[in-house]
Amino acid sequence: MSLKDFKIISKLGDGSYSNVYKVRRIEDNLEYALKKVNLTNLSDKEKQNALNEVRILASIHHQNIISYKEAFIDPVSNSLCIVMELATDGDLLQKIQKYIKTNSQFQEKEILKYAFQILNALKALHQMKVMHRDIKSANIFLINNEVKLGDLNVSKVAKQGLLYTQTGTPYYASPEVWKDQPYDCKSDIWSLGCVLYEMAALKLPFQAENMDGLYNKVIKGYYQKLPKSYTFDLQNLIRMMLQVSTVLRPTATQLLELNCFKNFQLTLQNAGQLIKTIQFPKNKSYQNIFPKSTYKQDQQNQNEQVSSSRKRLATLGGGNDSLHSNPTRLSQYEQNIQKINKNHQLNSLDLQNLKQDHNSLNKILSEGYLQSKFSKLAVNSILQEKIRKQIIMPSLQQKASPFSRKISSRQINETTILPCIL
Repeated sequence: MSLKDFKIISKLGDGSYSNVYKVRRIEDNLEYALKKVNLTNLSDKEKQNALNEVRILASIHHQNIISYKEAFIDPVSNSLCIVMELATDGDLLQKIQKYIKTNSQFQEKEILKYAFQILNALKALHQMKVMHRDIKSANIFLINNEVKLGDLNVSKVAKQGLLYTQTGTPYYASPEVWKDQPYDCKSDIWSLGCVLYEMAALKLPFQAENMDGLYNKVIKGYYQKLPKSYTFDLQNLIRMMLQVSTVLRPTATQLLELNCFKNFQLTLQNAGQLIKTIQFPKNKSYQNIFPKSTYKQDQQNQNEQVSSSRKRLATLGGGNDSLHSNPTRLSQYEQNIQKINKNHQLNSLDLQNLKQDHNSLNKILSEGYLQSKFSKLAVNSILQEKIRKQIIMPSLQQKASPFSRKISSRQINETTILPCIL
């Protein structure tokens, strides 16, 4: 994949070392957001932060978080390109600015809806020990009446539960960040509280003429009351999120249990599992270092390939699927289990293990021993009983292929310890 596979439509925004474009992918003719990070003048740490965004985005699959599509290196511009879901309706900051210009106001139900969805996104991130660290209205995106959290370029995995690096936007930063203290996921909760206040009051809760003044206001937690048109539920929600003490400030999970959210449907989508850290190769060979693409068309092709492989295995009689797909063979297997239990009185644990492991009986016939969990069984006695009664078994040959073959045999007598496979 390269930039040649996309057509740039417009520029959506820019940062200190990256630009975001609205693009159209030629293969499926759909629109996406493409973030282009110029690696030329970046330090090794800054490069690793860019890769960290790819890692976290690709790990999370949640309807309230901007989804990852693919990543690649553009060798011409020496840039890391990250293709993501496009926020077709812009961001929350743009909507707030529009309400200010038109002298409008957010309805309380709309604010609670936004809060509910972003709290769900934070809950998913925090359960994976990922802190967003830069929650602000400009990083909350809107797509078809759905709210999505994005811009994870300074997000961090907190292995020990606390982080120390100070980052984020000052107006939304928590008191512990301002004080250069260790902080945890509750710092994100403070930032979201600032966003909800901004939606309701159409201004930020903490403002000052200089950084010293802003510092003093934030660490004290003083802000003006919301307009009287909003109920106690919303005011109390924001008050809880803007608690200066982290001990008193609730988590995303605790906030979602409040009565003000009882009429909203909880997102049950699984966040996924954090993939391994992505490292820039020293030889500058960037092939296969990025997670697989997740375009709908690619996922459909992968699903079709998996389905085709399973069908082929079932047809050829390979693997455990073939054993279960053949009812006659399964029936024979169950009959054999019953006969062994009747003749040798297996205890319940051995019987259960034998039922779950469809290869154990084959091991008895082919190798003359059982796994350690069946060590209590009189193996030789069982073998002799099977040989004498000629119990039909789902042998290794039967599992290998349904096609007819010339079956070899040899003489078996009463003293045989290791049976042949018929």
